[in-house]
Amino acid sequence: MLLSMQDISKSFAGVAALRSATLDVADGEIMALVGQNGAGKSTLIKILTGAYKVETGRIAFNGRDVTFTSPADSQAAGIATIYQEINLAAQRSVAENIYLAREPRRFGLLDHRRMREGARRVLEAFHLDIDVDRPVASFNAATRQMVAIARSVEQNAKLLIMDEPTSSLDEREVSILFDTIRTLQARGVAVIFIGHRLDELYAICNRVTIMRDGQTVAVSAMQDISKMELVRHMLGRELAAFEALSKSAEGHEERPVRLELEAAGSGTRVRQVDLTVREGEISGLAGLLGSGRSETARIIFGMDRLERGSLRVGGQARTYTEPADAIADGIGLVSEDRKVDGIIPDMSIRENMTLALLPKLRKAGVINRARQDEIVQRFITALRIKCASPDQPIKELSGGNQQKVLLARWLCTDPKVLIVDEPTRGIDIGAKSEILKLLRQLADEGLSVLMISSELEELLAAADRITVLSDGASVAVLPRSAMSEKALLAAMAHQGE
Repeated sequence: MLLSMQDISKSFAGVAALRSATLDVADGEIMALVGQNGAGKSTLIKILTGAYKVETGRIAFNGRDVTFTSPADSQAAGIATIYQEINLAAQRSVAENIYLAREPRRFGLLDHRRMREGARRVLEAFHLDIDVDRPVASFNAATRQMVAIARSVEQNAKLLIMDEPTSSLDEREVSILFDTIRTLQARGVAVIFIGHRLDELYAICNRVTIMRDGQTVAVSAMQDISKMELVRHMLGRELAAFEALSKSAEGHEERPVRLELEAAGSGTRVRQVDLTVREGEISGLAGLLGSGRSETARIIFGMDRLERGSLRVGGQARTYTEPADAIADGIGLVSEDRKVDGIIPDMSIRENMTLALLPKLRKAGVINRARQDEIVQRFITALRIKCASPDQPIKELSGGNQQKVLLARWLCTDPKVLIVDEPTRGIDIGAKSEILKLLRQLADEGLSVLMISSELEELLAAADRITVLSDGASVAVLPRSAMSEKALLAAMAHQGE
């Protein structure tokens, strides 16, 4: 076995990121490493490459026990990593990049002839004939990736870690990359392939290691595990099921359409999305990591520009250039990561809650404090936000109460459409149920809710319809009458393609 990582544990600020995780890779093997956000993949790789220090566990590489204290240590041992954002010196030549920090010298000067010859030789092994004197920046993403791989091979890497290597490549470029990976395999180089596109994993990988909640939950030969089983392992189940909150679907199809996407696309992450959100319903949006769920929300909210297809709000065609345009049309967004994109930790509950409403509260540059206090108190009461006072810093609240403040931020603007991206992430089971009931109540009062979630039980409990995305495109729409765990898993695994 080339690599053996056993019983690896790691915590940050008392929170376990890895719990007795394992990863084994054989010589010349292409191992898929998969899992949803927060599964522990990145932490495990950073421990392997020396970026993080392991707390407990054992790592053996190339026949000996190792403890890498820096990425330079792991590189010297024969481990190379190619990240999603390729780490090359863009304005330097291909040859210079391949020999970066290892430049051959002659009489104390750089030997450019040897660099050019060596670069051509290693690139020929991958059937790549390019001008090695040209700057890397002048080539497309696939060629830049080949250069990064060539640099690793020239460094005699025994294990190559590839993090989302196909995310910015088109179909032809993916084919070139896979040919290169197979060439590496034939030379005995092992590859850890971190990805989320299931078709690609089955096309290139020999085995798969599946992680969830900091643990290794399954290891299998690709040929021995179905897509549906793989998805089931990645998602897992909550310990407690949620009570069904959605009512009968009768009459939903007659309700006015508030928001509609048709063949919507932007960049490579959103290719062709069809989505309908009606008045007074919770429309669920499901899909695995990388399926394009959050990116679709960014298009609707004007954070990313709609490049293809159409967006209609209230029956009117729209192309937003910034979130202010969407807000003016009655759209709100509670983002996926409330700590990064949502709350402002050192500001009060009052300030956080009324952030989106400030233009309406301000007159001649002065905020109407009485009106602000009235609104804040109304939503603290209505949403049952547990706090000492509106002046309490929001960072002192529990995760569930922070999420309620973010919901209130948009509710006080009287939106017509509210997008909630992973609304229960990082909060306890009791608070999760409360948030879902609140969303159901808001929908019953006429609000249109687009709910993005990776928790199947939540979608099945709360949504009136679920649109499933895969690789940036809609692949299924499940009405309430057709919803089940089996149907949703099958759609997410994209069965029957």
